[in-house]
Amino acid sequence: MGAPERIFMIRHGQSAANADTTIYNRVPDYRIPLTERGVEEARLAGEKLRRRLDGEQVCVYVSPYLRAYQTLEAMNLGSLVERVIEEPRLREQDWANFQIAGEIEDQKELRNLYGHFFYRFREGESGSDVYDRVSSFMETLYRHWQKPSYVPNTLLVTHGLTMRLFCMRWFHWTVEYFESLNNPENAELRTLIKNDDDQYSLDIPFSQWVPREVDDSVLHAPRMRF
Repeated sequence: MGAPERIFMIRHGQSAANADTTIYNRVPDYRIPLTERGVEEARLAGEKLRRRLDGEQVCVYVSPYLRAYQTLEAMNLGSLVERVIEEPRLREQDWANFQIAGEIEDQKELRNLYGHFFYRFREGESGSDVYDRVSSFMETLYRHWQKPSYVPNTLLVTHGLTMRLFCMRWFHWTVEYFESLNNPENAELRTLIKNDDDQYSLDIPFSQWVPREVDDSVLHAPRMRF
């Protein structure tokens, strides 16, 4: 059938770490669950998605993190799901194995100064590392889409940064534009919709913390003071 008509993406619902960052000190990131609020956010997002699917099936790719799986479960898509594929390349950006709060906060300040795309956490990844694995995942998607039996819709259950980087890679956004974007809210949906010319558009743009155009490069960045 070729590429699907719609590619849905959702960030997981509110996690225990979104509510209390100290949990990173004692629970592995991939084992952090949703809060009750996060489950409810995902349930509401599921209602919205079911209306949009209108009976059509969807192939789901889910991050292996607990909060992503719980989000998918709470969405309750039922028989609309053709299959679920666990996809490690859709995981959260790796920061550290167990995070030491003060050290991570110091690194976040450094990241804000250096840039979110290129700064690499000492025991983890940079945004550019996530970009590379998202690019690899897209090659897998293209192969799957060539199967005649592929359903009309794709759903990615993932994380905020990964969603932004997927769109950056898909639409060929510049690093400078990416740096201006905010994460979507918990359990917020974004959709890539195929147009009549077989090109895709994003239904809702990501909000920006600073104005930037999609083709802005480092030449448009504020000058650094040495």
